Amino acid sequence: MATDFDLLVIGAGPGGYVAAIRAAQLGLKTAIVEREALGGICLNWGCIPTKALLKTGEVYEQLDHLADYGLSVEGRSFDFGKVVERSRKVAAQLAAGVGYLMKKNKIEVIEGTARLEKGEGAPVAVVALKAGGERRVQAKAVILATGARARTIPAAGLEPDADRIWTYREAMVPKSAPKSLLVVGSGAIGIEFASFYRALGADVTVIEALPRILPVEDEEVSAAAQKAFQKRGLKFRVGANVKKLARTKAGVTVDLDIGGKAETLEAEFAIVAVGIDGNVENLGLEGLGVKVDRGHVVADGHGATNVAGLYAIGDVAGPPWLAHKASHEGVHCVEHIAGLKPPVVNSPIPGCTYSNPQVASVGLTEAQAKEQGLEVKVGRFPFKVNGKAIAAGETEGFVKTLFSAKTGALVGAHMIGAEVTEMIQGFVLAITMEATEAELQGTVFAHPTMSEAMHESALDAYGRVLHL
Repeated sequence: MATDFDLLVIGAGPGGYVAAIRAAQLGLKTAIVEREALGGICLNWGCIPTKALLKTGEVYEQLDHLADYGLSVEGRSFDFGKVVERSRKVAAQLAAGVGYLMKKNKIEVIEGTARLEKGEGAPVAVVALKAGGERRVQAKAVILATGARARTIPAAGLEPDADRIWTYREAMVPKSAPKSLLVVGSGAIGIEFASFYRALGADVTVIEALPRILPVEDEEVSAAAQKAFQKRGLKFRVGANVKKLARTKAGVTVDLDIGGKAETLEAEFAIVAVGIDGNVENLGLEGLGVKVDRGHVVADGHGATNVAGLYAIGDVAGPPWLAHKASHEGVHCVEHIAGLKPPVVNSPIPGCTYSNPQVASVGLTEAQAKEQGLEVKVGRFPFKVNGKAIAAGETEGFVKTLFSAKTGALVGAHMIGAEVTEMIQGFVLAITMEATEAELQGTVFAHPTMSEAMHESALDAYGRVLHL
């Protein structure tokens, strides 16, 4: 079978481009197809530019508290155009970096949109080139890394119009900062935008159909997060079903059903953040007989689909919809294709929400542990008695740890507070390396650091907490 490449990757997001790099490192002749920009949604319209916006919001909001540090300034203001411009420059810089990595690793970048057809081995990709015309590309293996897009519900008006009703994409580049905003959905995306726009002074209301915000997090963290956000002026409607979101002359209105009671809210703009759908359309999957379940390609622990030579990784292959999960799957999938026989991916995957305060977690929640019949010992430690947190003026939040009562293994960790998205990796390593309470309690944590709360939480689970 004559082939053009050993591996063809469709989609250059954090799963696809990382998979391509690993393939090149292993000596595979590799090409990647991308229809928009290298780095995909995460780098260009998701993870990276939103963090740039959130940092701006954090700094701006901190100006209100300068007196706590013995500081003062005369007035404050922001140039929203420059705020957005900075976030776009950050994304552009990193996208250019991905382009450099493609050249460095001798990966051919094919600009266009791919459609798959049956081949003698792996499917053949027919690429509609950006520059015009088509190109047929045959490879020994093909990886689908096409990602996902914001979910819309047209029947309830939950679809963007680019003017008043936004998805994450429109919410990153509006012409002006909204004075009032409705956010439908309280997952990480919804909460991050709510946090950012509230920092700039917007009147923000978050609407969640489930009984609590950040529903994938531990219940204690969800409750603490809502309380902390409300202190900052965010408003919430939980257990609220959206009946209709509509555009008006002055902005938007949303009709809600909250426990059988009707309520209507108004605002200048609305953000729809009710989940994502995998990009499985127009790829030729139906003709190949590729199994798709609820908008996502079905793949095994190595990324293999039911079609020989075709693999799927990242968001298009299902939850959790996280960039770092996609990258990890990409590396694993390529090593499997190359015959290295890596074990099935089962590493714990951390989740982070970059709001103010931040939220981070890994492993089981307390409720999940109970559902699995797992008896756990639970430790907690608040930042309000942590020396570094007090010195920094960052006393909001706590650390919660769960250990198996039978084995002592760390099975879950949940954090809310300043920079916990940086600290969570300590617990990820602990679970990955099968650490027990003995290892965590015996680890020397630097003083003074906020990470000492992690140590104290592990001590607390066994009645040994020192500073509480």
